[in-house]
Amino acid sequence: MNAPADRKPLPLPAGHRKVLLHSCCAPCSGEVMEAMLASGIDYTIFFYNPNIHPLKEYELRKNENIRFAEKFGVPFIDADYDRDNWFERARGMEHEPERGIRCTMCFDMRFERTALYAHEHGFPVMTSSLGISRWKNMAQINDCGTRAAARYPGLTYWDYNWRKGGGSARMIEISKRENFYQQEYCGCVYSLRDTNEHRVAQGRARIQLGVLYYGKGEGSEGEA
Repeated sequence: MNAPADRKPLPLPAGHRKVLLHSCCAPCSGEVMEAMLASGIDYTIFFYNPNIHPLKEYELRKNENIRFAEKFGVPFIDADYDRDNWFERARGMEHEPERGIRCTMCFDMRFERTALYAHEHGFPVMTSSLGISRWKNMAQINDCGTRAAARYPGLTYWDYNWRKGGGSARMIEISKRENFYQQEYCGCVYSLRDTNEHRVAQGRARIQLGVLYYGKGEGSEGEA
C-alpha cells in the first residue's frame, strides 16, 4: 500500500517497528491499519472483545475485521470470547452511564489481556483502535492502556491520537469504501439496552442487529 503524499510516517515510541494492535471492530481499525501499513510498521491485530453481545453481533464484527486483515495479509489473533468473565467483572455496574466506571472496567479487562499477549510474544509496543471513535473518552482509554502495559517491563502503550490529521474522516471513508458492517451501539447488552431506550424515546425503531452497513443507514451511535 502506498501512503498518501501528505501523510507523514507515524512516530512510534523509541523507534520500535513491531506493534500489537488491539482492534475493537473493522470500522474503527481500518484507518489505524492503513496508517500503520503506510508507515511500514510490522503489526499484528489482537481481537479480544468479550464486551460485544450477543454472540451473533460479536461474530459479525470479528469476521469483518478478519476480512480486512486478510486483504492486506496482516496477522490476526482471535482471542477467547470470555463473555462470562466480562459479566462477572461488570456485576453491580449494570446501570452505570456510558464512559463511566463500567467502561473503565471494560477497557482494563481488554487491555490486560492484550498486554499479557504482547509480553509473552515479544511485542515491545501495544496500542488500540478504540481511541479513534468520537464516542469514546480518549483520556479514559489511554489511562487504561498505560496502566495495563506498566505491568510488564519493556512494554509501552502507544497513546497516539488517531483522530488527528484527518484520521476520523479517513475512518469513515474507508468504512464506506469497504462496505463495513457498522454497528449502532457500543457492544455490551447494557449499551444496547440504553441505546434502544433512547431511540424509542425519540420515536425511532429499535436496533436491528446485523442489518446496517455504511452507506445504507444513518450511521453509528457508538463503537466497541
